[in-house]
Amino acid sequence: MNTPQTSDPHRLASAVIVVGVDGSDGSDLAVRWAAATALHRRRQLLIVHGLDLAAARAKLARHDVLTGPIIETIHQRGHKIVTDARRLALEIDPELVVSTEISEEGPAQLLIQASRTAYLVALGVTGNAGSFAHLGSTLLAVTSHGHGPVLVVRGTDGETPVRRTGPVVVGADTSVGGGAAIAAAFAEAAERGTELIAVHAWIDWNLDGFAGRPDLGATEGDLENAEDALLAERLAGWQEKYPDVRVTRQLHPGGPIRPLMDLSGTAQLIVVGTRGHGAFTGLLLGSTSNFLVQHAHCPVLVTHQE
Repeated sequence: MNTPQTSDPHRLASAVIVVGVDGSDGSDLAVRWAAATALHRRRQLLIVHGLDLAAARAKLARHDVLTGPIIETIHQRGHKIVTDARRLALEIDPELVVSTEISEEGPAQLLIQASRTAYLVALGVTGNAGSFAHLGSTLLAVTSHGHGPVLVVRGTDGETPVRRTGPVVVGADTSVGGGAAIAAAFAEAAERGTELIAVHAWIDWNLDGFAGRPDLGATEGDLENAEDALLAERLAGWQEKYPDVRVTRQLHPGGPIRPLMDLSGTAQLIVVGTRGHGAFTGLLLGSTSNFLVQHAHCPVLVTHQE
C-alpha cells in the first residue's frame, strides 16, 4: 500500500488565493470564482496585474513614439483594472479581505513567483488583447511552470457561473510524479463534499512486440486487471486519509484526453499533473493539460510536483 507522503497540496495554511486580472470577461469570471472560494475557505484574496513595462517600452521604442505619456496611461489602466476587480470581489461579500498588487513585471513572471507561496493561483481564459489574452503565453506559461496549484477558471462566457455541482475528476497518473494531482484531487473532493472519479488511461499496444520481443501472451483483460490493481494501490493511502470521499475508478485504454473531456461536461473540477511517466508523460507543456485548459467544460486545476 502506498502511504501519502505529499504535504498539503494547497500550500501553507496562511497563504492567500491569488487571481490574475486583465479586465476581460474571463478574468472577471476568475475573480468571482476566487472570491467565492476565498470566502468559503476563509482565506484572503490577492488580485494582481502585471504591466509588463519592459515589453511595452521595447515595442514603443521600435515605433519612435512618446514613451512617458503612454507608460503613464498603462499605469492608469492597470489601477482601474485592479480597482474594478476588487469591487467585483467585494460584491461576493463586503467583509472579504481583498488586497491588490500592480507590478511592472510581466504577468507570467509575476504569477509564477506568486505561486511559490499561494494557496492557489487562479486565471481566466476568455481574454482580450491584453496581457492575459485568451489562451496566450501567460496562461500556458503559468500552468506549465508554476510552483503550486494553478486553477484555470473556465465558463461558457464571462457571465456564466462556474459549476458548483458534480464530481471532482483526476487524471490519475500512477507514476511517482503523479502524486501531487491525486493529493490535490482528494483534498478538493473532501472540501467540496463530493465524489472523486479517478481516470487512468494507458496505451494498450503490444509492448513486447513493439520492442522486438516475442509476445508474452498477456490478454487485454490481464492488462486491464494489472492497471486496475496499480491504480487501486496508488489511491489506497489517500482513501485512508479521506475516508468520507467516495472514489470511482475508471480505466481507459488509449489517451486520457477523450475521457477527461467527456467527464468535464458534468464535473465541477478536473485535476491534472504536470510531471511523471506513463499515461501523462509530457504534461509539462504537453498535449493533455494544454488541451484541457483550452477546451474543458469546467475549471481545470493543474498541479506541480516539486
